[in-house]
Amino acid sequence: MKRILIFALIFLLVCSTGFAQELTVLENSAVAEKLRLFEIWTQSQMDYYNLPGLAIGIVYDQQMVWQKGFGYADIEKKTAMTAQTIFRIASISKLFTSTAIMQLRDAGKLRLDDPITKYLPWFQIRHRFPDAPEITVWHILTHSSGLPREAAFPYWTDHQFPSLEQIKEKLVEQETIFPSETKWKYSNLAMALLGEIVEAASGIDYESYIRKNILVPLQMSSTSVYLAADQRKALATGYGIRLPDGTRKIMPFTDAKALTPAANFSSTIEDLAKFVALQFTEYNQISGRQILKASTLKEMQRVHWLRPSWTSGWGLGFSIRKYEKRTLVGHGGWVGGYRSQIYFCPKDKIGVIVFCNGEDGSPAKFALKVFDMVVAELLNVLKDEPIAEEFDPGWEKFVGRYQDPWNWVEEVLIVNDKLMLYGFSYPPDENPEAALVELTPEAENTFRMTGANGNGEKVVFELDEQGNVLWIKKGENYLYPVKIGQH
Repeated sequence: MKRILIFALIFLLVCSTGFAQELTVLENSAVAEKLRLFEIWTQSQMDYYNLPGLAIGIVYDQQMVWQKGFGYADIEKKTAMTAQTIFRIASISKLFTSTAIMQLRDAGKLRLDDPITKYLPWFQIRHRFPDAPEITVWHILTHSSGLPREAAFPYWTDHQFPSLEQIKEKLVEQETIFPSETKWKYSNLAMALLGEIVEAASGIDYESYIRKNILVPLQMSSTSVYLAADQRKALATGYGIRLPDGTRKIMPFTDAKALTPAANFSSTIEDLAKFVALQFTEYNQISGRQILKASTLKEMQRVHWLRPSWTSGWGLGFSIRKYEKRTLVGHGGWVGGYRSQIYFCPKDKIGVIVFCNGEDGSPAKFALKVFDMVVAELLNVLKDEPIAEEFDPGWEKFVGRYQDPWNWVEEVLIVNDKLMLYGFSYPPDENPEAALVELTPEAENTFRMTGANGNGEKVVFELDEQGNVLWIKKGENYLYPVKIGQH
């Protein structure tokens, strides 16, 4: 009954607001208990490390299901932290630049294998490796360009960022660090160049493009490329690391100038929740907020560059990592006084956003703790699982052993009231469940191979007039019943 109430609430909120700001998941006692324990743990971390403030949001599919602020947006003024507090999101800006590039690719205005000099004829740098592949748009999206991490200015030391003309002037004095397409190397300089490619390919300035094609369609009214004066009052104060006497310095506000596509955006938990919700768009979903095709989103979220550890890599703009049994996609950010993190699991359609206004805070730690402590219970309540098919006694006629003409054997059996196909392997599997494929009914005598080991192909049982199985058509091939004592 509680699940019915929750989904009724989802429907009403989506219909009335377009993007539900929060669902009453606290109706479920198990979820409430997990969230309460997470809040206690979070507050203990805040107290121990003397962190100024923290804002956290959880997104499921197209809804913000939980949000909370801890501590202060401004310590001196005792301004409470909320999901509406504006933060500098630093390198999460790169996700918007990457999204813009993919929009332009889908519109036919550029190709990912285009050399960047096609759009930036002024790009000149000393190539340490003349035989390396020409740097392309794809190389920049995957951080495999081999370019230096930064433009030739100490802006993380003095917070004085260069203009585009200054970058151009000094670029000729810089050199590539690695041959392109050989090593993963994070580069703010490369992402700044990608922003210039957005301008060149679209024909309009970067800020206008982002606002028109991403922020406005997603109704991200509190997100900006350049923070307007009237939004500064809602901006959290950014604090440096905790000093030995327990105090923190207020960090200066920075304008990233030519590094804007890599590091200058500002946003809120509520706004970024809309961007995270976009990532869960399915192939059959069409809406006014669908700024990218579902296939393009999936393309961005899969691994294009695998790290040597085989536990993490890079998509198109996104970082990707294995965490426990989940694949998490996202990005982090860090700029003077502000740290941020997005993680989401495309399979489960759940994401976490964390902001911290203390430089020694670790938003990734809090985001991962949400996955550790809360996500399983949330999914139990919120995930709209298909109704399980009831056991059909008629399936008993399919049970038995089958083989192909070359003596490869499979067995149809019933496990936990589900029709299953067991594929024998040689040598036999140590884990018998690894060879089980669930057969989900689709029509009379017709099933589809589903579950963890299913490949989506059809399985059709052909019966004689007496209801005995003549053969199984599995995909495009056949299996025949094995007579008792035959095998």
